[in-house]
Amino acid sequence: MRQDHLISASHLSREDIEAVLDRAADIDDDPAAFRQRHAGKVLGLCFFEPSTRTRMSFDSAMKRLGGQTVDMGPVESSSVKKGETLADTVRVVEGYADALVLRHPSEGAATMASEFVDVPLVNAGDGAGQHPSQTLLDLYTIRENAGLDDLTIGIMGDLKYGRTVHSLAEALTNFDASQHFISPESLRLPRNVRYDLHASGAQVREHTELDEVLPELDVLYVTRIQRERFPDENEYRKVAGQYQIDSETLEAAADDLTIMHPLPRVDEISPDIDDTDHATYFEQAHNGIPVRMALLDILLSQDR
Repeated sequence: MRQDHLISASHLSREDIEAVLDRAADIDDDPAAFRQRHAGKVLGLCFFEPSTRTRMSFDSAMKRLGGQTVDMGPVESSSVKKGETLADTVRVVEGYADALVLRHPSEGAATMASEFVDVPLVNAGDGAGQHPSQTLLDLYTIRENAGLDDLTIGIMGDLKYGRTVHSLAEALTNFDASQHFISPESLRLPRNVRYDLHASGAQVREHTELDEVLPELDVLYVTRIQRERFPDENEYRKVAGQYQIDSETLEAAADDLTIMHPLPRVDEISPDIDDTDHATYFEQAHNGIPVRMALLDILLSQDR
C-alpha cells in the first residue's frame, strides 16, 4: 500500500485493493504460515462507539498473526470521561502499540487522529463517514462469489448515514462495476458522495424500489436503517422497515444472486433467506479475519 494509514476507501487504488485481497486469499489457504508473522507486535484498539464484528475480528486477526492487543475499554471507564481529547488519547495509546484501530462517532475523527501518531492507524468507522476495512472484506466476499469486473450491484437501505455504503461505492470505482442505489428519497447518497462517484466516471443509477432493478443484479448489498445517526426520532420512524426482503421478494432475482449485509441486521433481511444459496452475510463477517490479518500484515511490514 502507498500510505501508512488506512483512513478512506478513496485512498485505495485497484493495486492496493488487490494486494490486500490476494494476501487474504493466501492466509485463507494456509493460515498456519502466518501464525507467528508479527510475534511481539501489539495492536491498540480505541473504540469510542459500540462494535462486535470489527473489534473482535481485529483482535482475533492480530492474535492469529502472533501478536497481542491492548484495548482502551468502554469510553465510560476511560480518561475520555475526564475530558481527555482524542488527540491526547491516540498519542498516549501510540506509546503502547505498534498500530492503532480507531472507531469514533465524529466524521473526520480518524483523519485528525492520524495527524498525531507515527504508527499505522486504521479507521474502523468515523460517524457516517468511512469504514475502509469493512470495504476490503466486502470486496473479498464479492470477488469470491461474483467477481469484481463486469459486476452489477445493488446497494439498498440507508445510503445517507451508512458509512459502509460510502466506502464500498468509492472502492468499486476501481473496477468495471455498475452500481444501483435503492433507498427512500430522504436516505439517498449524500451529495458529496454522488459528486465523487460521477467525477470518477462510475456507472451510477438511483432507485426508490428494488423491483426496478432486482432481476439485473449479481449482488444485492443490504444495509439497516442507521437509527443512531438520525437527529430526529420521528424521521427515523418514517422510513423504518420500508426496505425488507424475504424469499418471496427473491422470486424475481437471478438464481446466482449474492446477498450481503455488513450486519447487524434488524428486520431488513428475513431469516428465511439465511439457509438459501443467496445468503453470504455470515461468510462476509467471517471474512473479516483473513482480510484484517492481511491488512495488518501489510501495514506492520512496511518500512517506517
